[in-house]
Amino acid sequence: MTISLYRDHLLVITKGNNMAVFGYGRVSTSDQTSENQRREIEEAGYRVEHWYADEGISGKTPATSRPQFQKLRSYIRPGETLVVSKLDRLGRDSLDVEHTLRDLEAQEIRVIVLQLGATDLTSTAGKLIRKVLAAVADMERDLIKERTQAGLARAKAEGKSLGRPAKLIGKDQRREVLEMLSEGKSLGQTAEAFGISRAYVAKIKKEATLQPS
Repeated sequence: MTISLYRDHLLVITKGNNMAVFGYGRVSTSDQTSENQRREIEEAGYRVEHWYADEGISGKTPATSRPQFQKLRSYIRPGETLVVSKLDRLGRDSLDVEHTLRDLEAQEIRVIVLQLGATDLTSTAGKLIRKVLAAVADMERDLIKERTQAGLARAKAEGKSLGRPAKLIGKDQRREVLEMLSEGKSLGQTAEAFGISRAYVAKIKKEATLQPS
């Protein structure tokens, strides 16, 4: 048994023959290193026996799409502990993090996030923390939605046009648009080639079919 003090929390880590401690880190670019994250975990009193890190992997990438995290998942066993420095190491957003935690919980794996103290997030107290974090995330999404709707309503009341301004093209380019479509290009491919919307391409196509031959 190892007992240590970390940020006013008493850590009691019991290790048996099959109670290994795993550490996981992630950095967004290849010129960064995850060693600082490993050092932070070890300085908190955890002896990391197995370390995995995804380097050059964006935080927007789901946990299930991170090669080293998946390798860790295939190796860690029930009763063992996973330690990360921050919550976002476990997923790209609150929903992905919760999915990862539920998956680990089902495998009976303890999860410690240093950012949140020494509480195992799969424990009863940890689940309460997760609910609070999820509620905060929901509130933030609602606030963003409310601000967006208020901004749109204000712009509409002021008579401003909403959405991206339409890009108009001349007769020659319209002809080229129709040629691309006749060659089998999709609406999306044609729109991207001319920097216009799919709806505008569809409109040009429709107008061409209505014109007398």
